[in-house]
Formats: sequence, C-alpha cells, structure tokens
Amino acid sequence: MTPAQSSMIQAVRTALGDKAVIDDAHDIEPWLHDWRGRYHGATPAILAPDSTAGVAQIITLAAAHGVPLVPQGGNTSMVGGATPPADGSALILSLRRLKRIRHVDPTANLAVAEAGVILADLHDAALAQGRRFPLTLGARGSATLGGLASTNAGGTQVLRFGTMRSLVAGIEAVLPDGQIHDGLAALKKDNRGYDLDHLLVGAEGTLGVITAVTVRLVPAIAARAVAWVGLSSPHDALRLLHALESTTDAIESFELLPAESLAAVLRHIPATRAPLAGAHRWHVLIEAVASDAGAEPPAQLLERLLAPALAAGLAADAVIAASEAQAEAFWRIRDSLSESERALGPAAQHDISVPVERMPDFMLDAAAACDARFPGTQASGFGHLGDGNVHFHVRAPAGMDAAEWYGDLAPVVTSYVHDLVTAAGGSISAEHGIGQMKLAELQRLAAPARMAALRAIKAGLDPHGLLNPGKLLALARGPATP
Repeated sequence: MTPAQSSMIQAVRTALGDKAVIDDAHDIEPWLHDWRGRYHGATPAILAPDSTAGVAQIITLAAAHGVPLVPQGGNTSMVGGATPPADGSALILSLRRLKRIRHVDPTANLAVAEAGVILADLHDAALAQGRRFPLTLGARGSATLGGLASTNAGGTQVLRFGTMRSLVAGIEAVLPDGQIHDGLAALKKDNRGYDLDHLLVGAEGTLGVITAVTVRLVPAIAARAVAWVGLSSPHDALRLLHALESTTDAIESFELLPAESLAAVLRHIPATRAPLAGAHRWHVLIEAVASDAGAEPPAQLLERLLAPALAAGLAADAVIAASEAQAEAFWRIRDSLSESERALGPAAQHDISVPVERMPDFMLDAAAACDARFPGTQASGFGHLGDGNVHFHVRAPAGMDAAEWYGDLAPVVTSYVHDLVTAAGGSISAEHGIGQMKLAELQRLAAPARMAALRAIKAGLDPHGLLNPGKLLALARGPATP
C-alpha cells in the first residue's frame, strides 16, 4: 500500500464509515479476477459507498491523492474490464451497495435504478408493475445496471429492442473531478450540445462512474413461445429469420449455434438434453411473444410460420416448447454456452460483429480458415443472428498447456480472426467491450481518426487517467492536481 492509498483509505473511512472500506484480504480476493479467470489484479482495499454522494466524495479524494480507481459492479466482464491492475496501484470502487430501484413508472414506461441493482431484480420489479425491461443475458443474476450501461451490453433481445444504449433514457454519474452529472430526466428532446449520457454508455468507466440509470420499459409479456429448429446451414437460418420477420414483429430472439456447441452443453452442463431427436449441423432457438392477450398466441404463430419452412426444406425439424419448463430448458442450453465452452479447455474467444447478411459466410469461412491456418485447433461460432453478433471461439490443440496457448499461440490466432473481421467490415467488439483484453487490437485496427477522438475525450474529462486505468485506452497517468 502506498502512502497516498493509505491516506485516502483513512479519509474515506472517516467520511463514510467503516462499511465503506473493505481491507480484509479474504474479502477482497473474489473481486481480483475476471469471470473467465484470465486476468488477476491486486488492491489494498475495496471502497464501497452506498450513495451517489458517497461516490462523489471518493472520486474527489482520489483526485486529490492521485489514486486510480477501478469501478466494479457484478464483476461479470468478459474482457477484464473490472479487474484492477496487477501492481496494486488502484483501489476498487464497488457500486454494489447502490442497489435501490428508485422508481418504476408503468405509465411512462420508465424505471430509475441505481448502478448496483442486479438485472434480475429490475426484471422482477418491472414485472410487478405489469412491465418488463427487455434486456437479458446469461449473467442476469449477478450483472448490475451500472456495468451493463458502462459496457453497452447486448444480450438475446437486441434483435427487437437494441443494445443497452437504446434502452437508456438518462444517466446519473460522477465525473473524474467529483462533480455529479444528473441526466436522469428522460427528455425526448434535448439539444444542449454533446450527449454526455450516451458518451458515458459504453465508456467502460473511463470517463465517469455511472451511479444510476433511467431505462425504458415495455409492456409485460402476455404469452410467449419458444421453438428449437434444426437446419443444415447458417444460410438457411438467415433465410428463415427473414421469412419470419417479413410476416411478424413478434420475434424477439433468434439464436444460432452449431452442433458442436450443443454437444458441449449436453456433455458438461448437468440435466440438459437435446431438444430434437435427430442430428443437425446447425440449430436455432426462437422466441416469439405477445404483449396483448388478444393477439394470436405465439405458439400458434410459430407453428403457422414454421410449417411452410419445414415443408420447403428450409428447416429440417422443429419443436415448440410445450410448457414454460421446457421453454426454460431450451434457454438454459443457450445461456450455458459460455460455461460449456470454458469446460472444453483453453480457447481464444472473440466477441465480434459483422453485417447481418455476411454472418453465415463469416461463420463458415472464418472457421475453415482458422482450422487450416492453425493445425490442431478447432474453430466454431454461435451468436445472435439477427444483429450480426458472433461469439467466435478457437480452441487450443488437444494437450496444449494453457500457459503456452495463452502466452504464444492465442494472441496470433486473435490477430488473425480480427483481421478477418475487419476485412468483412465488422467490429472486434460487439457487446463485451474492449477492457484490457483488446487494447492492443483496438490500437492496431481502429482508424486513426477514431483513436485520436477517443484519446482527446479521455484527456479532456480524465486528464490524470485515474478512472479505470489500462482499460479501453492505454494511456499513461499524469500527476494529480495538488
């Protein structure tokens, strides 16, 4: 612990009380590594305020002492975005005690929730008012609203409702100098210059610390239906998606996965079973919903729309969940893909996007190119077909040591994959952010104009580089203002 850190920690304890400081090594340890176990950091303390004013006090003290802070919510980052530096130079700023849902307005279809509110809890609160927050993902039981906004999270309903950026109507945040930005009012028109709210969305805590969000709600689901479809190719899957979208706007999710991904779930996730009896090279999970009880029942809708696809050979087989339990069992397969992939061993994992119409070709061609370029590896992808987001994984050759893989070959594989993505007009980060995992690749591949603008924005708002150092942009920290 440095003298500056010691002095600051004592100042926080004096100002906010003992509950705002966690300095027991045992209590700190679970928050020092990322979800995937790829990045490990160190810190002498976690600072845990329970209010926006407390966050502002901490950030003001950090600026005065020149102590970097790493904002952290549910710690579900897939790119090491919430892991402190390994040298112990930063303190963790935990937002988990900011867990109040301040307001749910079913008439205005808005909710105001603090940064530490867990996504599943917001789902429940909205449902109690006859509304829902239409963003969900596998980590909904631990991911927090502040982190979701800071990373512009996606999930399985982007097809209809967009990413977190589309669902955020306002932001409250503490800026690097300790001032509070209150943008929670959900103004439909506001032309007062730069949109600071949406500058903070996706900034990964490098420009300010989000303390609360106003989010958009939609009517609760009156009925839903979930179908599992077997197909021969991702091209058939895209044609099926277009056929459904040309007929109805009730399709909220359209998730594509290859046979090997399904096999990994069945092998490694207990109590899972194949939805279809036969073997199929590709699979699609479809969810259709109705918000109006008088609308055509989603199960009937899917049955009506899938019948011609089956008759035409566009789909080989399909089943519509006969109960909520079966629907949840289908979704459990999709939600367990990352966990099952991790159980297969070391892999270079890529959260990328390409134009929707190019996604089928990319998934096939990139996998074949990687298998040929790196003998012994196995490449495959799954993802959200309707928005072009591919989770593209290249698994290490059998028997290769994890340290050797991650130290030597995986970076080469990742650069190769990102070159393929760039050539296809895509992005090296679709919904997980840059964090520390993709720093070098963003620098290598992003247009100079983009990088210059990002650096200028960071320097303007956080000139001393004290907020989430080493994430998104690798900038040297300057001296704090006395």
